[in-house]
Amino acid sequence: MEWLLVPAAYLLGSVQPGLLLVRLLLRRDVREVGSGKTGMTNVMRTAGKKAAALVFVLDVAKGVAPVLLAAEVSGDAWLEAATATVVVVGHVFPVFAGFRGGRGVATGVGAASALLPWAGIAGIVFVPVVLLTRYVSLGSVVGVGAVFVGFVVAMAAYDLPTPHFVFALIIGPLIIGMHRDNIVRLLRGTERRIGQREEEK
Repeated sequence: MEWLLVPAAYLLGSVQPGLLLVRLLLRRDVREVGSGKTGMTNVMRTAGKKAAALVFVLDVAKGVAPVLLAAEVSGDAWLEAATATVVVVGHVFPVFAGFRGGRGVATGVGAASALLPWAGIAGIVFVPVVLLTRYVSLGSVVGVGAVFVGFVVAMAAYDLPTPHFVFALIIGPLIIGMHRDNIVRLLRGTERRIGQREEEK
């Protein structure tokens, strides 16, 4: 019965706070603006900072919740890793939103923090990178990279369960891959900074 948490985690991940909040506030689909994603950054450029902050908190929480529940009811490292993995996959490819979700950063860091709290905290490097460069995408990629390094260190030097490292091996590349267009624009010097106008699609 505990393994029913895996499909439940996917369904939870498929719930898109950014999509729902922008529809509630502005009666529009956030995916029709800017990057076409449902996460914090596109919400900020569409509905403002307060809405974006709320979306960030909710996306992190939905990454944390199913993993902690799996740990509570089972303690099976494979179940914990599976719920962590599918909740992020659900956010990126949500069944409730035509498989068009976010890039997985906030939900991924939430799930990672539930598996390995000190590695998840490494994601705070996001903040200084964004403040210094005004590139949210660069902060996201660096933050996810820092969390991944934390899992590598934990695997090499500490008693990290193998399933938890498998989560990092799957989700780290997935989230970085979701930023491939941003990475190309960063290399070309054409990536938009915070405060620059997003043109409607």
